[in-house]
Formats: sequence, structure tokens, C-alpha cells
Amino acid sequence: MWRGLVLGLGGAYFLVPLIASFVFTVHTPGQGVSFAAYTELLGAEGFLSSLTLSLGLAAATIALSLLLAVPALVAVRLGAPRLRPVIEVLCTLPLVVPPIALVTGISTVLRWGPDHLSRTPLYQTFLAVQNEDFPVVLVLAYTVMALPFVYRSLDAGLRAVDVPTLVEAARNCGASRTYVMVRVILPNLRSSLAGAAFLTLALVLGEFTVASLLGFRPFAVWIVSISGAQARMSVAVSLLSLLV
Repeated sequence: MWRGLVLGLGGAYFLVPLIASFVFTVHTPGQGVSFAAYTELLGAEGFLSSLTLSLGLAAATIALSLLLAVPALVAVRLGAPRLRPVIEVLCTLPLVVPPIALVTGISTVLRWGPDHLSRTPLYQTFLAVQNEDFPVVLVLAYTVMALPFVYRSLDAGLRAVDVPTLVEAARNCGASRTYVMVRVILPNLRSSLAGAAFLTLALVLGEFTVASLLGFRPFAVWIVSISGAQARMSVAVSLLSLLV
């Protein structure tokens, strides 16, 4: 009985806000039911461009995060297990750094650049990372923010696999290090890699503070920007994002 009551309360806690949000998007007092908030979504100004930008940023962030984390964690697991606590602290450190502090540091560097790099070959690179069409600076910031989630997911996967034994067996069979990584280790980390990728995707799609304060307009910033004039559409987009 108590288990059913707890499950019912838990389900209501999550479902009631979703149902209320859906009702808000389709019902207008005095006008009845209308799905205009959903049917007009694709034609809304900035929707596709902001969504495409966020998906591109998410893909780049996922690739960079995994490229940095997987080799590092495997190397520590195989050759330097005593460094694991140090790596854990470094990877989880972004959790205690508020996004506003991170964006303040990034803004300081971006303001410093033109005065000190304008006459160097690095100046064009400095401008390129701030390109509004694809701001690489956001990819770098999101990679730092996603690192704790990527680390936890991969660490759990590596703990469940006897990596040293697998690597030793593959090496004894003549496999190269690249082959071992691609054909032996990574297939055993599929679920962990997928978990890390989905967590990173969710973070990038929902991140607002850093992108907004740096002056870029990905998906989350676009949703907030239309919330004043098109409240129902912004809630509809948020609801669809949550369900998808």
C-alpha cells in the first residue's frame, strides 16, 4: 500500500506539471482549444537556426569530451591507478564552479585578447572561436561543464570491465594499441559512452547562462527570448524538448 502511494505521489510530482504545461499551450480562455503553438513552431523566426546551432555545439562537445576523457581514464586505469583520486577531483571540479564564475573568466579573456593578440598570428584564431555561426568558445566552455558527467559515466563503465585483463589478452594476440582501444575497450563501454553523450546533449540544449552572457543565441537562449511575446510557444518548445 505504502509503496503504491509513494509511487503515485512520485508520478504525480512529475506528470502534473507536464499536463498543466500542455493544457496551457493548447487552451486559451474564451477561445477554446488550439494547437497553434505547435503547428507554428517550425515557421517561428530563429527556431531552426538556434536548434541547429545547439545540436552542432552538442555534437562537437560530445566528441571533444570523449576524446579527452576516454584515453585519459583508460591510461590511468592501466598504468597509474594511484592517480585516479587526482583525476576524479580535477574532473568533478567544475561542479563547484558556478557558471557565472566560468563566464566571467571567459569574458575577461575575450576582452584581453584584442589588446594583446591583434598583431600576432593568433588573432584570427581568436576571432574564429567567437564566430556567431559556430562559437567554438561555447564548445570549450560546455566541455568543461560536461566533464563531471562524462567522467562519472565512463568511470562506472570502466569499473564494470576488467580492462587490464582484456588489454593484456589482446596485446598477447598481437593487437596494436589502436586496435585494442577501438575493437576491445570501446565496445565494452557502449552504454557508458551513450550515457555520457546523452547527458552532454541535455546539458548543451538546456544551458542558458554562459551562452546568454557571452552574447550568443543557441536553443535555450532563443526559448527565453520568445517567452515574453509568445509564452505558449516557448512552453510548447520546452515541453517537446523534455519529452524528446
